[in-house]
Order: sequence, then C-alpha cells, then structure tokens
Amino acid sequence: MATAPPGPAAGEAAAPELARLWPRFGAIVYDGILLFGIVFIASWIFTVLTGDATRGPGRFVHQVFLVVIIGAYFVYCWRRSGQTLAMKTWGLRLVTTSGQVPTLAQAIGRYILALIGLLCLGAGFLWAAADRDRQFLHDRLMRTRIVRAPI
Repeated sequence: MATAPPGPAAGEAAAPELARLWPRFGAIVYDGILLFGIVFIASWIFTVLTGDATRGPGRFVHQVFLVVIIGAYFVYCWRRSGQTLAMKTWGLRLVTTSGQVPTLAQAIGRYILALIGLLCLGAGFLWAAADRDRQFLHDRLMRTRIVRAPI
C-alpha cells in the first residue's frame, strides 16, 4: 500500500507548484495581444509629441521608447503582485526561489534577459525544453520562477 508523501512540517508552508509550459506560453501569447494596445497608444503619443518617427534617428528613439514602455509594464506588474494581466488570467505568478515578489533588480534583469533571449530566436524561452525544471533561461539566471497561483 502506497503512502502519501510527507507534507510540510508544522508551521511551514508548502512550496508552490511550478507552472507547466503550456500555460506559460499561453500567457506569453495573451501578453503579446495586450502589448499591441500598449504599443499602439505609446506610439501615438510619441508621434504626436515628436512628429514623424519612420526615418533617421527618430525611428531609433521611437524603438528605444517602446522597449522602455514595455519594460515598465512588465517590471511594474512583476514588482506589484508578481503577475501581469495575462498571468492572472492563466493562474500564474512570478516569484523568487524563496517565494517572494521579485526585487526591482530581478524584475529589470529578467526583462532584459528575456528580451535578449527573444532576440536570439527565442533561445531563452526554448531553453525550457532542456531545463530540468522546465524553467526559462532568464528565470534560471535571475533566480525567479513561475508558479501556479489559484485564480
């Protein structure tokens, strides 16, 4: 007869369950849809304030502006509650390896590393296929993880 695995000791909380890959990729797609609206509004504001941003240095400044705006969205959400709107919808939360909300440095570092991983043909995300815990590379490096969060 099989016995149940031992639970946490008295006074200890159970470690949150790591999120599966499919919900994490679902949240990425959903965040992409939400970012469309954020980028649209930010681009409109930028264009109204600066004029044509399709050529020359204005184009580069516009691109940097959008990277900063997108980063601000993610860092703010991760620092506030560990969840973007998409992560809330999919029942996911970003936490540190100790179960806390990420620090500002971890949130910024995670965003920068995720962006680099995305620009490298998604290698930072594809890393999860080979990782023992199915973690993205940026989570492994920044000591964060995406766990299941009851909706």
